Amino acid sequence: MLIFGSKELVNDVIQRDLCIGCGMCMDICPYFKIYRGKSAMLFPCTLEQGPCNAHCPKTEVDLDGLCRFYWNEPYDGRPLGHFSGILAAKAGKQVKAGFQGGGTVSALIAYALEKKMVGGAILTGAEGIEPVARLVKKPEQVAASAGSKFIAAPTLSALNQAAREGERRLAVVGTPCQMTAVAQMRMNPLAREDFEDPVALTVGVFCNWALENRQLTAYLSERMDIAEITGMDIPPPPAEVLVVKTTTGEKQFPLKDIRKLIPHTCFICTDMTAEWTDVSVGMYEGRSGWNTLLVRTRTGAELVDKAVADGWLKTEAFPEANQKMLSNAALAKKERSFRHADRQGYLNQDDEESRPALRVPPEVLARFLG
Repeated sequence: MLIFGSKELVNDVIQRDLCIGCGMCMDICPYFKIYRGKSAMLFPCTLEQGPCNAHCPKTEVDLDGLCRFYWNEPYDGRPLGHFSGILAAKAGKQVKAGFQGGGTVSALIAYALEKKMVGGAILTGAEGIEPVARLVKKPEQVAASAGSKFIAAPTLSALNQAAREGERRLAVVGTPCQMTAVAQMRMNPLAREDFEDPVALTVGVFCNWALENRQLTAYLSERMDIAEITGMDIPPPPAEVLVVKTTTGEKQFPLKDIRKLIPHTCFICTDMTAEWTDVSVGMYEGRSGWNTLLVRTRTGAELVDKAVADGWLKTEAFPEANQKMLSNAALAKKERSFRHADRQGYLNQDDEESRPALRVPPEVLARFLG
């Protein structure tokens, strides 16, 4: 993995419109700030190598390096990443209402906090339509951040701030791009002797794309009073709508219009199921009130087993037909994204003027590109 500084980060990510606003460069460098989904560098920096660049999920992401670090195996492009089990899951009787879908993420985080398995959790809440990064330390605080936001969020700024203030054993909940940034950080790419990993648990949420904050705000503002918004949801097919929940009821908008607001950078993301995590959670198509749960690590398996045993989580077998559908969807996303990244010139470059967003083993890339 080649590491550069903030100047290259601006050139390679921000100026190429690849920044997803994950927040990883915030509160780790005083020069980067994010406002309504847009990152900017306020003052010049002369560091030739910096954590802002090393941890970014959109520059020099070495998929083979990540895979060898996490799984001690070369990257082979498998659709769902490495996992030890796949389950149907939903929140158990110990978890109060207030979550969206099956409530699996809320149940796992609340349980981990209750049992002191983690010292705090980095979550994404919302103030109206605006996503807000939060550190919570009590199980009863989790429900306030429940539900999908559908807007790219600077969640990892809260992780950096908490770590700087001495917080450790943190759980982090995030989308695939956010969890790639966490994985980049945990590899300690700058090989700092004083590095101490602040993360004890990673929970990923499935994601095909997020929406650009300013564009979505402008779109909705023309059609409603956004001050009334309390939440959003995208029902499973064949609905094809974005449901916006308000204080006066629900409004629906066609997904064909909403998809126009997807930022360019989402189209080079090859990860649908948050592969670099302990557990990953997504929608269970065709079964309302349940989630799909991928268990990836020993830490994840221990958390799930204990949460089930104590009644915080309910699980069932996941049908093979559903697993095949999920795998096909994840494979299709990889194929689309590799092809798009290749067309844009974002793969495996080695010249000084055009650094890559992704590094992929040539044999894997050849298989996807045909």
